[in-house]
Amino acid sequence: MPESFFVLSKDYLELATDEITAIAKMYDRFSKIKVISNLVIVQSKTNWNEIAKRATFVKVSGQVLRKMSGLFLDEENVGVLKNAKTFVCRVINLSSNQFNIPELESSMGDMISKFSHAKVKLENPDITVYLIFTNNENFFGFSKRVKNQIRPKKIKKFPHELDWKLTRVMINLIGLKKGETVCDPFCGTGTTLLEAESMGIHGIGLDFDPKMCEIAKENLKVNGYHSKIINSEYQGLSKISEKFDGIVTDLPYGTASKTSEKPQEILKKFFSNLPKRKKVAIMYKKELDFNSKLTGLKKYHIYRHKSLTRTILIK
Repeated sequence: MPESFFVLSKDYLELATDEITAIAKMYDRFSKIKVISNLVIVQSKTNWNEIAKRATFVKVSGQVLRKMSGLFLDEENVGVLKNAKTFVCRVINLSSNQFNIPELESSMGDMISKFSHAKVKLENPDITVYLIFTNNENFFGFSKRVKNQIRPKKIKKFPHELDWKLTRVMINLIGLKKGETVCDPFCGTGTTLLEAESMGIHGIGLDFDPKMCEIAKENLKVNGYHSKIINSEYQGLSKISEKFDGIVTDLPYGTASKTSEKPQEILKKFFSNLPKRKKVAIMYKKELDFNSKLTGLKKYHIYRHKSLTRTILIK
């Protein structure tokens, strides 16, 4: 079975690793995952680019051609260049050893040129050939040139709106598939809906503030997206539970809700109103954890600054 590699950003590494695992398992539940620091090797029938397109914190990705005990290339190894006109070599050193990377990349290029008609091109080549070093194993792989993804536009924003990267991670962690529907009961300016639709997932957003509903609609419209916006308190979830497959949201902690209740009480009531048998990813202030005793499949703590740490809860 083919193997893919994903070199992840070390920001939120646990989140990034679990996200790759969740996406791979969503496409192919028999996928096998191996983690070496910030390198994830996925054995799956799913093409590496399908996984990378959905992931948030992937720096480099491609297909593994072989594992290597040393630097050894032959004509069979570089068959992937058969129809390529241009290529470039890149060394990724995740080991504790020191290498002269420019020299090694140049040597690889010279070796590959002996077996291929392709020419070295440093910018935007047809094929990028990778040699990845770790302390235990080395991997030889490649990636083909792919189009850069276009980010959803936002013509109107709000100071404390949900970060798009963490939103995208939450959608992926609960394994929502293309064609399914996510609901954000505190949708604000529509970040969750924008990220969902960019991945082919439908969206339903609720917000008690009619002004926020209009902003979300404008942000959706400029992208040609069609998520549904409902001017409603979060209790409206129970009326539409059959219309969505999962919930992704950032709780407003009471500051944006028409109530005088304490944030902990709002959090408890929200959780008690969650529809059963739905995939759920919720973000909230870590301080609310202590009295609420919330449980789920997994929690992640996201440090923002000294006075704010957020928790992502997956249920």
